[in-house]
Amino acid sequence: MERLPKIALPFIILAVVVIIIISKSAINISSGQAGVLFERFGGGVVTDEPAMGEGFHIVAPWNDVFIYEVRQQSLEESMKVLSSNGLDIRLDASIWFRPEEGQIGKLHQERGEKYIQRVLQPAIRSATRTVVGRYTPEQLYASKREAIQNEIYEETEEMLIGQYVEVKRVLVKDISLPSTIKEAIERKLRQEQEALEYEYRLTKAVQEAERQRIDAEGKARANDILSKSLTDKILKEKGIQATVELSKSNNSKVVVIGSGDDGMPIILGNN
Repeated sequence: MERLPKIALPFIILAVVVIIIISKSAINISSGQAGVLFERFGGGVVTDEPAMGEGFHIVAPWNDVFIYEVRQQSLEESMKVLSSNGLDIRLDASIWFRPEEGQIGKLHQERGEKYIQRVLQPAIRSATRTVVGRYTPEQLYASKREAIQNEIYEETEEMLIGQYVEVKRVLVKDISLPSTIKEAIERKLRQEQEALEYEYRLTKAVQEAERQRIDAEGKARANDILSKSLTDKILKEKGIQATVELSKSNNSKVVVIGSGDDGMPIILGNN
């Protein structure tokens, strides 16, 4: 194999250096990401300019670019905290978050790439301990989940002011109590439901008795009024009207024989 001409060696070395420089200078930022530029000879992290956006970028080979996820992310946390009366409560939550837009440079400079462990996790855990400590196990078990997750969100948001991290939402997925406490609460709830059911049946019985009493009084009053209004003349008139109506009926056979003791005709017939 023939040796390369000496004149070609510098060009080969130059080509290798160019390739190395290009590989160090070419930065590709994927979708949902942003780049923070670190200027080694220009003052360090660039914080007074927007972060580098998606796409292809060329930077000086002696500078560095740190890539951050700027889309909404999810952090799953399983925490052991104390209720207001000192009982252990296990709470599983999901936290939706993202870095604050336009503050990626400051986030990198002051908190670093591990900002989730350094900032977000301590804040969410502290907020959870504070909020759960306000409630009894009965309240946590029954109907306070939505209130708890809203309060945890508000507490976390307040703690993260000035930390360059934005919490979108906190979702409480599960609240677990010690088995003995859970059984005691369920037993108490069953007893309360049984007491409410008995009270409901008793109330309905009292209401039904009152309804029957009012109905009986109404009927008695109506009968009394009716009996006082039925005089002999009215009864005779009603009898005459009934006789006339029967005589007009095609389906009735009426035989009038003499009269009754009160002067009314005796009506015999069939339909």
